[in-house]
Amino acid sequence: MTEKGSSYSKLVIHPKFNETINDLNRLNIKIPNYPDNSEMDFTMYNFPDNGEFVTNVEEIKNINLDAKRGAELVNDSLSISAYDESLNKFASLEGIAVLISHSQIIHHKDDYLPSNFLTLNFYTRAKTIAEDSQYVKYSEEFETESKKDYAIDRNEFLLSNTPNNSIIFIDGPLIGKQMSSYTIELNNKLLSKNVIPIFFVKNSSSNLVTNHVKELKDKYNSDMHWAYRTLKPGQRTNFFSYIDKYNKQNGKIFCYLKAFDVSPQRIEFHTSTYQRYKKKIDDLMDVIFYLQLVQGEPKNPQLRSIAIAEKYARETLKLINFAKVMAKAGITPTINQDRFGWGG
Repeated sequence: MTEKGSSYSKLVIHPKFNETINDLNRLNIKIPNYPDNSEMDFTMYNFPDNGEFVTNVEEIKNINLDAKRGAELVNDSLSISAYDESLNKFASLEGIAVLISHSQIIHHKDDYLPSNFLTLNFYTRAKTIAEDSQYVKYSEEFETESKKDYAIDRNEFLLSNTPNNSIIFIDGPLIGKQMSSYTIELNNKLLSKNVIPIFFVKNSSSNLVTNHVKELKDKYNSDMHWAYRTLKPGQRTNFFSYIDKYNKQNGKIFCYLKAFDVSPQRIEFHTSTYQRYKKKIDDLMDVIFYLQLVQGEPKNPQLRSIAIAEKYARETLKLINFAKVMAKAGITPTINQDRFGWGG
């Protein structure tokens, strides 16, 4: 494991990172110089269909948020961190390399303290290549396999770096098909450290609210559509409850928050988190509203904490010069990768 920086600001390279590169060289696997700059796509990992829906967590109404109160809490004694990731994909004839930068920032009195974790995995459908390597992974569905590896690495990283007795903002959904078990495991382990995990979803086509509230049914394209039309800037909806009818552990409390006159975000708590910290939830929603206003990007209303983590994630990816580390292997990018300028 390689670290750079102090115990508060650091870059950690996965222990198998260099070994994976060496193995790709040994196997003469040809990785393109330049990546497909991608994002971790969670759009297919929204609410599963097999849910029961409860609307009486709060009365169905719009709730005003207090940015001043949020600012006071942030500037008081709250311990806050945030997580986001960024990734590059390198499409070669032999398979797909996925380079991920996991990024967490911790709010400090005068600055943000970053920690970053770089991971590299290579996936192939060629069994003979995978059988000849300790690090290359055989997979028929690399998108699914890469999300599993991502979740495992993310959990290890956050559990090692998140301070006890704190709040963490995590970009991405709490529940999402095969991702659910990993994220709920993370949530439960964070709770054991007295950490409050809060999850953020920027894009979603979910229509659970509009399908289950009689007055809303068939009137809106999605819950986001309904929330945008219903809310004024500086408001949130009431909280709703979602429970998977086959697995009661897959339960969450969520609302939609509109900071600016653009599409809202969905804010999610696991049911156990909400029950434990129910008395603090209103304050936390004011904190979230304030941090969105502070970011000041109406066209991209991210939470400032997550936006800073995202910037560190993207910049950290630039530290890896694949053209250099793969120089011994030669380059055979796919036609599309080469055609659009990713192959040099």
